[in-house]
Amino acid sequence: MGRIVLATRNKGKIAELGAMLALHGVEVVGLEAFPEVDEVVEDGDTFEENARKKARAVAEATGLVAVADDSGLEVDALGGAPGVHSARYAGPGATDAANNAKLLAALAGVPEADRTCRFRCVMLARTPQGRELSAHGAWEGRVAGAPAGEGGFGYDPLFIDLASGRRAAEMAREEKNAVSHRGRALRALLAGWGGFLAGAGLE
Repeated sequence: MGRIVLATRNKGKIAELGAMLALHGVEVVGLEAFPEVDEVVEDGDTFEENARKKARAVAEATGLVAVADDSGLEVDALGGAPGVHSARYAGPGATDAANNAKLLAALAGVPEADRTCRFRCVMLARTPQGRELSAHGAWEGRVAGAPAGEGGFGYDPLFIDLASGRRAAEMAREEKNAVSHRGRALRALLAGWGGFLAGAGLE
């Protein structure tokens, strides 16, 4: 199984997942290779609902195995927000900078000890025939008081890894993939990959 399509046009996600899947001999293409495929509206109430919706639509449109993920930041002091709304926290089409600024404003006055959070990811693979495989991953951290670091995307400049004390945006890609929610979800997905393909008749 040499080629799959990632159900995203997010260049950061494509780069991260592509690097991890390449180690398993899988060629990854993103939706930029399929301009005729419409954007999928992520209106589910959970990460899994959104991942399933994206993977189903893209697998059916392209005829390839599609892998979709939905992920977000859950901040304990905000009752789990922004959660499934992470990418559009500051409004539809919001930039990463705008989302980060809104998060910092929402946490104004919250002491460091109470700024615990986690990145959460659900990753789901689907064949055009409807066979599915899903996996989950989480990454514990806390929200910094100001952004720092040049790497990553999304909330990475504000996310401090509890284990190392470093920002996600300060980590090299390989280092981040080893500990991130997305890396953990992908490794869990790959653990069942052979059976998934065999069951779908694609091995």
